[in-house]
Order: sequence, then C-alpha cells, then structure tokens
Amino acid sequence: MHDEHDFQFIEGVFEATAALQRMGYLLVLVTNQSGIARGKFSEERFISLTQWMDWNFADNGVEFDGIYYCPHHAEHGIGQYKEECDCRKPKPGMFLSARDFLNIDMANSVMVGDKAEDMMAAEAAGVGTKILVRTGKPITEQGEALATVVLDSIRDVPHYLLRVKK
Repeated sequence: MHDEHDFQFIEGVFEATAALQRMGYLLVLVTNQSGIARGKFSEERFISLTQWMDWNFADNGVEFDGIYYCPHHAEHGIGQYKEECDCRKPKPGMFLSARDFLNIDMANSVMVGDKAEDMMAAEAAGVGTKILVRTGKPITEQGEALATVVLDSIRDVPHYLLRVKK
C-alpha cells in the first residue's frame, strides 16, 4: 500500500485507538514494508503516505507515540534494501527500538496485529498480551497459538482489555 487513493482504514480503528489512548496506552505502529525493498515504491513515497495516515488519525483525535517500519527484504530486496535485518517481523527489532526509545514495559504491553508474524515478533520481544484481530486476512493456527486472544474486530480490543486488566 503506497497510495492514499488505495488506502482503506480498518472499520472502527479510529474509535478503538482513541479509546486505547484514553486508557493510557502508548500507540506505536510497527509495519513491514517489503514494497520498498522490492522497488514497488520509494521510501519517500511510504513516508509521505505515513504522514497522510498520521494526519487522518490526528484529525480523529489520535496521536501515535511512535511509528516504526522495516523497508528490508532478505530475499527479494533490491540494493541497500536486500538485507537480513533484525527489524522485519517476525523478528523483534522494531519492538525493541520502540521499547528503548519510549521506555516501554513490554511485559505489561499489548500488541494488536492481524498476522502470525505480528504475534511472533511480539512474543520474541516479551510483549505480555498479544491480540490477533480478524481483518480479512487468513488467521493461521500458528497465529492463534501465539495469541493471547483472537478478536473479530479492532473495535473489540478496548472492551477486551477493560475486562481482563481489572
């Protein structure tokens, strides 16, 4: 995804992230962007899209505390982006960078993702609660096994956390 015209926000994402922010959670986005590595779009184009996305969240009262992305791909990368890095999920590098920069207590943190790689990276980083959300992507047995819980919608995340974190 590299064009604002093709970008679709997950239904309920603004309400859910605003609720999480009100609950005191830091909001940190961690995303693999192999399209950069594959030459499908430039890093500058991705940064522009990310700024646009960030402004949309801000317009809805949500401020991210950090945005981390991995532009690498070990097999299909081109030039400087063909790299076996520690940041590409399922490795925990982006999580650890956020932890160090934002002083995050990983054991008391929550990861919300929609793929097994998200759960694997969170597990490797020591994240205490791993929430797998159905977004239309296939949910694998591996993802389910690593997740603390599987929820049908991102809208369900704040309600779930209110129930279990009491």
